[in-house]
Amino acid sequence: MKVLAGIDDSKSSGDVSRAIVAQFRTENTEVRVLHVLQASAPAPPQMASGYAPELEDQKKPAHELVERIANGLRSAGFKVDTAVEVGDIRETIIDSAAEWGADLIVVGSHGQSAIQRFLLGSVAEFVARHAKCSVEIVRAPVSI
Repeated sequence: MKVLAGIDDSKSSGDVSRAIVAQFRTENTEVRVLHVLQASAPAPPQMASGYAPELEDQKKPAHELVERIANGLRSAGFKVDTAVEVGDIRETIIDSAAEWGADLIVVGSHGQSAIQRFLLGSVAEFVARHAKCSVEIVRAPVSI
C-alpha cells in the first residue's frame, strides 16, 4: 500500500504520523511525507508554474519538517521518502498522490469552525472531496 501523508507545521502532523504507525503494517506499506509551500499570490503568466522566490527562506525548514516526520516513520520500520513542493496546497496534495500512485492520502484536521472553513477553505475537506483515492482525515484527540 502507498500512503501519502500530507503534513504542515502544526500539531496535526504528529497525529498523522501516529495514525499511520497504528494502522498499517510496515512490511507492505510505503509512505511519502509531503509538505506543500504555497505562495501568497499566484505566479504571473510569464513565469513558470510554482515560481515563488518569496518562499526560498521557507524551504530549509520545510525539508527539516518532512525529514523529522519521515525519520519517526522509518524508526517504526516503514519505507519512507519525502517531498517538498510549491503550489496550491489542496491541488498539489491531490496531484502528487495521483502521480505517485497513492492508495491513500492521510491529512490532519485543524478543527476549524464552520465559519473558518467557509472563509479559508479546508484542505482536508477539499482533498476528501476531490482525490481519486481514499482519504483519511486524522483528528486530534479531544482533551477533557
